[in-house]
Amino acid sequence: MELELRHLRMITTVCESGSVTKAAAVLGLSQPALTAQLNRIDRTLGGPVFVRDRHGTRATPLGELVLRHARVVLPAMDVLLDDARRQVNRTTWGPRSLRLGTVSTPLGGLFANQVRTALHDVTVTPSTSWSVAGTTSRLAGGELDVALVGVCADSAPPPDGHVVWRHVATDPVFVMVDAHHRHATRLSAPLTDLGGETWLNAPGDGCFERCFVSACVRAGFTPRSLGESERTAAIDQVRAGHAVALVQPVMPVAPGVRVLALDGSPLRWSHYVGWRQDVADRVDVGQVARAARCAHDDAVRRSPAYLRWLTTHQIDLHNEAV
Repeated sequence: MELELRHLRMITTVCESGSVTKAAAVLGLSQPALTAQLNRIDRTLGGPVFVRDRHGTRATPLGELVLRHARVVLPAMDVLLDDARRQVNRTTWGPRSLRLGTVSTPLGGLFANQVRTALHDVTVTPSTSWSVAGTTSRLAGGELDVALVGVCADSAPPPDGHVVWRHVATDPVFVMVDAHHRHATRLSAPLTDLGGETWLNAPGDGCFERCFVSACVRAGFTPRSLGESERTAAIDQVRAGHAVALVQPVMPVAPGVRVLALDGSPLRWSHYVGWRQDVADRVDVGQVARAARCAHDDAVRRSPAYLRWLTTHQIDLHNEAV
């Protein structure tokens, strides 16, 4: 038997777990199967890699030698695979194409249109997701070139050495109510006035749910519930008077519902545009950043309730905290 990368991964997993049984669970193997593999490795190397006793599993001097090399070889192989995927992606998609991801934002279509206008000779292929972390991983791994994401203003997109993030704008979070709601004709309402409602929010990861509950507690109440619902289903429930929904103020308003601000803007939502560093070699990322801001400006202009709120508060969303 020849020693392979998978064998090195087994050895490092056993060392990190301190137990063959725990390592087998991590690797998705049965304990006997992993033990058999370790025995084969021992025979290949000419001596035992681990000593197993009542204190657990410990590396022998030979095992320590193998581990030192494995900790160099495995990360190097990971880098090689990442670079190879990026090279294949660039070759497959060509130098004048852009794979664009969006997450937790109603700006996706407007952003794609702005990018197509700004980079008229670039083919734009859009995709969407509910996970900022997952999209960041796809961006860093070369599956996407550019992403527009939304996150709670108390956090930021996940950091990654391959990804550059630029802030686009920060909005207050509004509330969508049915057209006959007692606050439907108001521009804003205190969070406490909605304390007895059933709440809905768009699916996603991040800290927003925790921040919402914290805002409610600071306002003096505990929310009854906060469910997740995509936009169409949320509108149907709100229109029927069964719930209110936390929404971005740039979201298009459907018939039968209204949106209003929360006094004092206790919740805020930030938009970020990001790209891998190597994308700057193929497209004008300055144009991409401007396209994201133009998409947000377009959305604001299409949101009468938000325009009234902004006029009242005299806020520059790109340069000031809401």
